[in-house]
Amino acid sequence: MKKRKFGLALSLVLAAGTVLGACGKKDDNEGSSKKSAFNVAMVTDVGGVDDKSFNQSAWEGLQAFGKANGLEKGNGIDYLQSQSDADYATNLNSLVRQKNDLVFGIGFMMSGAVEEIAKQQTDAHFAIVDSVINLPNVASITFKEQESSFLAGLAAGKATKSNKIGFIGGVEGEIIDHFEAGFVDGVKAANPKAKVDVQYAGAFDKPEVGKTIASKMYASGADVVFHASGGTGAGLFTEARELKEKDPSKYIWAIGVDSDQSSEGVVGDHNVVLTSALKGVAAAVQDISTKAKEDNFPGGQSLVYGLKENGVGLSEINKEVENKAEIDALVKEWTDKIKNGEYTVPDKPAK
Repeated sequence: MKKRKFGLALSLVLAAGTVLGACGKKDDNEGSSKKSAFNVAMVTDVGGVDDKSFNQSAWEGLQAFGKANGLEKGNGIDYLQSQSDADYATNLNSLVRQKNDLVFGIGFMMSGAVEEIAKQQTDAHFAIVDSVINLPNVASITFKEQESSFLAGLAAGKATKSNKIGFIGGVEGEIIDHFEAGFVDGVKAANPKAKVDVQYAGAFDKPEVGKTIASKMYASGADVVFHASGGTGAGLFTEARELKEKDPSKYIWAIGVDSDQSSEGVVGDHNVVLTSALKGVAAAVQDISTKAKEDNFPGGQSLVYGLKENGVGLSEINKEVENKAEIDALVKEWTDKIKNGEYTVPDKPAK
């Protein structure tokens, strides 16, 4: 398995579509005349709140919490976007000053900033997603990403015809290691003949780099590519759609991450998204927010969500794949094995 780092010379800002107002200025939203009895907010990482992946899932969780409690953006729930990692601490501090009862840091890249501000603001409550911080005023939320990625690997291993499969990671680290390890292990379990080309973009907000990597993978014969790269993965879907549009008979698939990304694969009457490895960020954010509102904030605790806890999973297999029934049966078989402890998915890539 070969890893290659792609240079980040291309300096496009995240092509997320709509630029949302909250951008990390320390006075954003301060002085609002509307304040609910309970207020919760989140800070995104650099992928942005509409990355169709991790940050968006977290915001959907806050919106669901808001809907259940009669709250809306600017009145009970809110977010600030980070344009770079330099914004993390500023944004966290800003939300504390706005008297939010709970502040989420979304993503492991924010771990250092959450720990720093939580030590300074000991009366404030924080939650970190995808990292563990051992402080009494911080709740830590982690997932067994390797388990959902394993299921995605099963699907890829059975769907491939070329026995060449790709994995695009964002930034190398413990969390993306989980995705890589689980995916490669799942491919191997389903199809020992298949090979996985693992490459990293070095960023979660560079769709142009994701597109370049995907283009080279498909050109080299890969017919299934999975990404765990946040906004960078938008480039994978763009490349897959363009190839399918150019040649509707071309056999290629893309696999999404964190949320069901099937909407990113529509090409005329076809859809190039095979499935998505799901991560229950929305459910976890809603759960912790509810606990905090009910004076049950799990400060100092680390909450782990896996298949057994229904915290990760796999979206429906695309109906266009000819052996869908075989894939569905295999996914169910291994899901049961993992849930009952018969099989433990590795969380570190084989070296």
